[in-house]
Amino acid sequence: MKFNYLKLSLLTVVAATTMLFTSCKDDEKPSVNVDNDENAAAIASQFVDHTVTPTYSALAQAAGSLADQLAALKINPSQNGLNSACETFLEARAWWERSEAFLFGAAGDFGIDPHIDSWPLDESAFNTLMSSPAMIAALNADDGDVVAGERLGNALLGFHGIEFILFANGQPKQVSDISADEWTYVVAVAGDLRNRCYQLEVSWLGDNAPQSHIDKLDDIELAYDVAGSGNSYGWNIKNAGKPGSTYGTRTAALVAILQGCVDIADEVGSSKIYSAWHGEDITYIESPYSYMSITDFANNIRSIQNVWMGGVEGQRDNSKSLHAFVSAINADLDAKVMTKIDNALAKILAMPAPFALHFSDPANGEAVEACAQLSEAIDEAIDAIRNM
Repeated sequence: MKFNYLKLSLLTVVAATTMLFTSCKDDEKPSVNVDNDENAAAIASQFVDHTVTPTYSALAQAAGSLADQLAALKINPSQNGLNSACETFLEARAWWERSEAFLFGAAGDFGIDPHIDSWPLDESAFNTLMSSPAMIAALNADDGDVVAGERLGNALLGFHGIEFILFANGQPKQVSDISADEWTYVVAVAGDLRNRCYQLEVSWLGDNAPQSHIDKLDDIELAYDVAGSGNSYGWNIKNAGKPGSTYGTRTAALVAILQGCVDIADEVGSSKIYSAWHGEDITYIESPYSYMSITDFANNIRSIQNVWMGGVEGQRDNSKSLHAFVSAINADLDAKVMTKIDNALAKILAMPAPFALHFSDPANGEAVEACAQLSEAIDEAIDAIRNM
């Protein structure tokens, strides 16, 4: 189980910073007030519109497609169909892992993170479930997705419950190896996963989310606003410092965004990799059936990269990025963060694959250390923004 909980013109900032440095002593900081800086507001908007929104929208779409594919396969199983569903699963999985730098907000407030991404799967509880005709019948009902979400524990839900049914030893299973009851289970769990991914999307996008997704959440009574306020999580962070937002200042919003990056860097290194590598818990291996652990870890670092660079690839705007904002304060610190992101990604990708079979390899320790260094560098960026 995971333990995570969170300018408009750079030229203006750069020019102001340059003027201050030329008129101040070398040991003085530029006196920029983040809370009065419209560039900080632009960064928050860029984060919502071009990092969070495309990530959660793609996740919701892939999760919905997966649920539809598995429902069709339950009726008419085929190997080609199963192989295609496995590809869709991996697509949804990738988008989820690229969202983990912003687990603060809806993912934490509504318990979505542990609900859809707890591991290891409880195989004993799964076997008990498979021997219960009453539970199988409940999961097979029209509201099986709701039954799964309400009655199965986190250790039987989400990505890893689905992964357990679809994959073995890093490959799609043979369709003949999946029983009728397992199809019932995986369809219900995939429906619940879809619902929770819709909840993430609607929580952040508000009225800009697809109406059909909003309607689904209303139908099954899943909340999607900030503390019953009627405001979306996207609105909440964009309007930091204004009445109605839970962020009292723009500084608080930027710190929350960066703290989410610290949290996932810490988790990848000190938990996801370290627990098995150091022998604390060799069962604590993410994505052990699809053998995609290293891809998961790398996508977590890419989620940090997307936040830092001001958007997912293809939607970045340097003038509205934390990269540029911190560079204007302290170019060396920005360069340090950039280097540590690249290093963490490189060390993770250099780990011997699959992690499930090579979790004790010494190279994994280098990835642990790289993640720790990345976390420390982003912590320094948080301090720099707080001290402006």
